[in-house]
Amino acid sequence: MKGSGEGAELLDELRAAIGKYVVLPSEEALTAVTLWVAATHIQTALQHAPRLAVMSPTKGCGKSRVLDVLHETVHKPMMTVNTSPAVIFRVIGKNPPTLLVDEADTIFGPKAGDKEDLRGLLNAGHQRNRPAWRISGPEHKPTPYPTFAMAAIAGIGDLPDTITDRAVVLRMQKRKPGEKLAPFRSRYSAPELNALRDRLSTWLGPLRGTAAGMVPAMPVEDRAADTWEPLVIIADLAVGQWPASARAACVVMTRYEAVQDEQTSLKTRLLRDIHRIFAAHGDPEALSTQTLVADLIQDADAPWAEHGTKGFNAYHLSNMLRDFGISPANYRFDQGRQAKAYARNRFLDAWARHCPGLAEAAPEPAHDATPARLTQGKPPTAPAGSLPIGPPGGPAGPKRAR
Repeated sequence: MKGSGEGAELLDELRAAIGKYVVLPSEEALTAVTLWVAATHIQTALQHAPRLAVMSPTKGCGKSRVLDVLHETVHKPMMTVNTSPAVIFRVIGKNPPTLLVDEADTIFGPKAGDKEDLRGLLNAGHQRNRPAWRISGPEHKPTPYPTFAMAAIAGIGDLPDTITDRAVVLRMQKRKPGEKLAPFRSRYSAPELNALRDRLSTWLGPLRGTAAGMVPAMPVEDRAADTWEPLVIIADLAVGQWPASARAACVVMTRYEAVQDEQTSLKTRLLRDIHRIFAAHGDPEALSTQTLVADLIQDADAPWAEHGTKGFNAYHLSNMLRDFGISPANYRFDQGRQAKAYARNRFLDAWARHCPGLAEAAPEPAHDATPARLTQGKPPTAPAGSLPIGPPGGPAGPKRAR
């Protein structure tokens, strides 16, 4: 294939340069980012524009540095932190830019406000020929605006399923003490990365027609295949070890995200089951951990009795609810009895966000339980043999409460 030897060598250099400035979750993730960057240079030949979802649990995990590196290597970068959606609608055309969206919580999170246009653009732009219609001009004429453009979206916390289902997902973590990186300084780092960007454009420019006609064999199906196909096309153009590496990364990373989706669905099931248990007890102000666990296990139609190696317990309950900001506290019930318990009003926000069919107003306080002074105890000992899956290439094990 024309230019294939040059392509493999160039991707090797790009991979090394990216790995010099950022610590990605795994070797597969580094391979995926390398191919994603290269794919931005053949956007006009693609049928799908995969998103790159750069997600981190806290600050300081390197997501902004990833965008810095992307800005110097992708095709026509366009930062969109404070950009008007109207501007983006007008910029995207036959040769679209690569959108780099930081602080995604301002678009999708509680602080999103009036950002429906930008959310719609990011959702629709994954596939070609999905224009956004707007009334335009003095004649108020319905006008289609193209949305197709590759986009990297970075934020703290999870992104909506509508984004992650169309994305190569990077779940960033803080660097370990022994992990060293080269300092990123625009004055010194940009020229090296810009040179790689220009070489990518020179290599891939003449191959756009070839890329448009390629139908690569994919190790996944459906939307995952749509998302990863541009990356595999780049790998097949490069040949060498890249076709095998791209498909291996695709399998590992999509399987991991499938596990995350399954765990997310299980957590949503837990929220709904807890809502049912509170209702069965008359919606008291709080229920003890012991009561919640016992009632969950007794439901023959639920998965909780067979959860883990010895069934569902207080540790599992606390661990699964932690992502929703829900934790137990000491409560004083009738006759002075104290126990670890969960307050019903702590679930209201999670029910409203993740179980919209259960959304409700805050209830009137019940009289069968009064909260004792809120104290945080140590989490229960983790049961043996029930460790959750870890990220690709990373360690497995539960996160301890801080």
